[in-house]
Amino acid sequence: MKAVTNVIHLDGTLGSGIRQVLYIRGFEAAVIHDIRIAASTFDGVVEPEGVQHAGSIGLHNVTFDPAKTVRGANSLPAHRYPMSPSVTLPTPSFRTASAKRWAAIALVFVVTLPLSAAVKWNDISKQSADWYRTPEAALVGDAVLSYQTESGGWPKNWEMTQPISEAFRKLKETERAPTLDNGATTTQIRFLAKLAAAQREPRFRVGAERGIDYLLRAQYPNGGWPQFFPLRSGYYTHITFNDDAMILTLEVLRDAAAGQENFFWLDKGRQANAREAVERGIQCILRCQIVTEGVKTAWCAQHDETTLAPTSARKFEPASLAGGESVGILRFLIAIPDPSPEVKAAVIAGVAWFERVKLTGIRWERIDAPALPKGQDIVVVRDPSAPPLWARFYEIGTNRPIFVGRDAVIRYDVAEIEHERRIGFSWYVTTARTLLEREYPRWAKKWKAASK
Repeated sequence: MKAVTNVIHLDGTLGSGIRQVLYIRGFEAAVIHDIRIAASTFDGVVEPEGVQHAGSIGLHNVTFDPAKTVRGANSLPAHRYPMSPSVTLPTPSFRTASAKRWAAIALVFVVTLPLSAAVKWNDISKQSADWYRTPEAALVGDAVLSYQTESGGWPKNWEMTQPISEAFRKLKETERAPTLDNGATTTQIRFLAKLAAAQREPRFRVGAERGIDYLLRAQYPNGGWPQFFPLRSGYYTHITFNDDAMILTLEVLRDAAAGQENFFWLDKGRQANAREAVERGIQCILRCQIVTEGVKTAWCAQHDETTLAPTSARKFEPASLAGGESVGILRFLIAIPDPSPEVKAAVIAGVAWFERVKLTGIRWERIDAPALPKGQDIVVVRDPSAPPLWARFYEIGTNRPIFVGRDAVIRYDVAEIEHERRIGFSWYVTTARTLLEREYPRWAKKWKAASK
């Protein structure tokens, strides 16, 4: 009689003190199909063994707690565990045992199943310090490591608390390329660093180190960072302040260089390299600050990687003064503990520009619009009591707010661009308000006092 092992899905297995894993890929007399085990770890295993001739099977960092008595093939118990999403992960390398040796051995083992991960990736930075010491955090850590690319970075916009899905594997290489966009790579590095500090597991530290090395390699000689690395043709090669990509990168390297918080374990060599990279990044920021008629203003969301001139990205992202990203740049400069005269001048000029271009007496409001797609619109409403707003983009030279649809035509009234772009982009922002009202006054007071 054939041993039939069919449809075993395990997700989040955990065990400790296991000396031997019976890693069975099949044998001549067996039927093995749809065995998928993921987001788990080996602990204490010293004798992994396996055989060949399996059908659909995939394991990744699996912990088994074998039964004391291995039953024969004819008494194979049925196990089925749900897995979401269902995946087949890369098979680890094990030495092969003879098929005959395993002819009477079925997949009989006891598996300890912890709670499945309930944390979502978008909420990962909100987790408490205690959570990082839990088995659940380790499971998420292993999932995050599985997404790390050969270059050391991570792709964007994926639910990384779950193992890699088959849909992800089928994507084109460009669709899962490592990037700094949308917080990718920097978020994973911070997560793994915190996990390494909490659990002292070498694999998490190594993952964070590889991420830091990726950031260091991705930096241009002039101090800037592209949106994608390895480089991807198009606007992706520009120095990217958009969505705070370069600032998030600099903040990670700043903290790593100082051995702050969760980077206390980082070696001195990487700390020194990170410190040098941050200094080059600061110089790049200072050189990119846009000057009009001899006056320093703000920054564009992206700058040419060779000339450092402001440049465009997508059709609705023109070369302009960025009312959103420039806030993040100024906050980074304000956080420098001992700013140079050049940094101080950049901050003072940047804040002065924000004061000049703030918009008062209007609100950016979402309204019901049954006749339009999605039944809504966003409009400018006159309101003398409204707090100040800033446009996402200002025209260089005139400081006029500008708005651009997918036709790439610059307009001066947001109502004139197509509805899809009008409701699908943040054309007005408020982030400068806290900077001007609280953060900058504290900084100015400190350095005014220090200069006396």
